[in-house]
Amino acid sequence: MSTRPKPYLGQLLTRLAPELGASVLLEPTWGIAGQITFKNGRRRYFRYNTLDINTLGASEIAKDKDYASFFLEKGGFPTPTGKAFFSKKWSEAIHSEQNIDAAYAYAVSLGFPVVVKPNSGSQGTLVSVVHTKKEFYSALKEIFKADRVALVQKRIAGRDYRVVVLDGKIISAYERVPLRVVGDGTSSIRQLLVRKQAQFEQEGRDTCINLEDPVLLRSISRKGYSLESILMQNESVQLRDNANLSTGGDSIDVTHSIHPEFAKIAQDITSYMGLRLCGVDLMIETSIDEAPKSYSVLEINSAPGLDHYVKSGAAQEKIVEDLYREVLMHMEHA
Repeated sequence: MSTRPKPYLGQLLTRLAPELGASVLLEPTWGIAGQITFKNGRRRYFRYNTLDINTLGASEIAKDKDYASFFLEKGGFPTPTGKAFFSKKWSEAIHSEQNIDAAYAYAVSLGFPVVVKPNSGSQGTLVSVVHTKKEFYSALKEIFKADRVALVQKRIAGRDYRVVVLDGKIISAYERVPLRVVGDGTSSIRQLLVRKQAQFEQEGRDTCINLEDPVLLRSISRKGYSLESILMQNESVQLRDNANLSTGGDSIDVTHSIHPEFAKIAQDITSYMGLRLCGVDLMIETSIDEAPKSYSVLEINSAPGLDHYVKSGAAQEKIVEDLYREVLMHMEHA
């Protein structure tokens, strides 16, 4: 059985901190939480990918997709059309009629397919595109096991990008490509996914492809396949609708080709939302290296995890190291 690697950030900060005369006390069992002590005596903390750099209020808004969308829209930034709905228990507790049946009625008014997602989730967990009533109720019930609030949104087509901003500077930008497999004429989709998982582990990515994930299974079934289906030689099949790296997606670096207008959009969003460090997720109709025509802000992230991105190449590893080197310097003096 493979050993799941410890989170990258704690290891990286432990390595970088001495460059600034600082030290890191890392909780040893999980490597998730740490204390940074700078040479001026100032102490800062981190947990998972959350560091003492963004203010608490702005971070909390960023974590709540519905609230973040509200403020982004008021700021003049385009966001997907959508609404929040509540689990049965929570809708009853707050005396709201925005329950699962109201959510379905709203989905019908938007027109299928629609996107459903947990309001406070991260890394693309339980995000799916649903096409039928049966899929909708199944997906919402899964979401309500993890979150009392679900979002139902109009589906937007395009290319998925993340742009990371630190204090007004574009640190990285990359396109996210959904999980896919390529057939060899003899292997089943299950076998291809097992190999892909082994490849992730070899690369040091902590991505875990769950072969029982209902979102994954729905996507495979919708395309007319099952886990036991054998793909033809060189037949390529996209197996997820969302492109998060944590759910098996891949990244294409575009840091040096991002169009200045899209760079400014990401910078303006970060500033407007009161954040210093922010991952801005954009769905773009054309390409991020072209002037904006049509785009939408999918989400913002006040603690953008770069564990998967850093494993995509030496250039990306340097970008991430430079990012957190700058973060440490800003945390010491701000």
